[in-house]
Parts: sequence; structure tokens; C-alpha cells
Amino acid sequence: MTVSEAMSHPAVSVPTGTPLRQVAREMAEYGVGSVVVTEGGALRGIVTDRDLALGALAGGLDANDAVDSVMTSPVVTVSITDDIHAAYRTFRVSGFRRLPVLDGHRVVGVLTVDDMLIDVFQRLADLLGPVAWSVLEEPPGPPSAGTR
Repeated sequence: MTVSEAMSHPAVSVPTGTPLRQVAREMAEYGVGSVVVTEGGALRGIVTDRDLALGALAGGLDANDAVDSVMTSPVVTVSITDDIHAAYRTFRVSGFRRLPVLDGHRVVGVLTVDDMLIDVFQRLADLLGPVAWSVLEEPPGPPSAGTR
């Protein structure tokens, strides 16, 4: 499985210099917890709802300050063609919960820890499905006298 099969897409992006107030509005409008920051189509940073709360509000920034003041840069990314196991390693090593997905230099989506959990649950269901059905076909409890 590749990153392209697991990622959320498309990524919500804002240009550098966007006021924090607008960044928060974009997150609310699209129901996302992060936006990528671009300049001329190139990825420059990423900002999360946590960055807004802890970096901007707790840091005393103004709602009109630019997103550049709280964005994370440089950005840890994954490629659209990466194997999902490489993405697991990237999450583990980086400690980030959201990774922009690149197709060359273009941002095409975001891979989140939630996306990875869906993958894990699907793999568990695939593994445990046959076991679950065999359990459901047999009544719970000790075997009856006729089946000993």
C-alpha cells in the first residue's frame, strides 16, 4: 500500500503572510487541524491548530500577525509514492501527527495519524475477520454434551 491510498486530500493551503485569523477561519471552514503554507506553489511550512493555540494565542500574537510567525519550517514530508511502512517510520521518528504529501514538489494531500489508524484497523479486520466468523459460528461457552 502506498501513501496515496491512505492520505487525506486535498491539502488546505494558505500563502505566506496570511493573517492568523484567516488561517483559523480556513481550518474551521474545511474542518481540518492543519494547513500547509505555500509561496509560489512551493511548500514553505505547516501550521496546526495547536500552533495557533499555543504558539499564537499563548505567545501573545495578534490575529493579524502572519502565519509565518507560528508555522513549522522546514517541513517533514512524505512522497505520494512512498510505501505506507515508510510513512509509519517517518511518523515514529519525527513525532509529528500530520505530514504533507508531495508529488514531486507539489503538495497533493496530508497524511495524518488518524489516516494511519484507519489503516491499522483495516489490517486488524482483515486478520481477525476469519477468526471472528469462526467464533460466531460456534456458540459461546463450553461444548454441549453432544459435541464432546
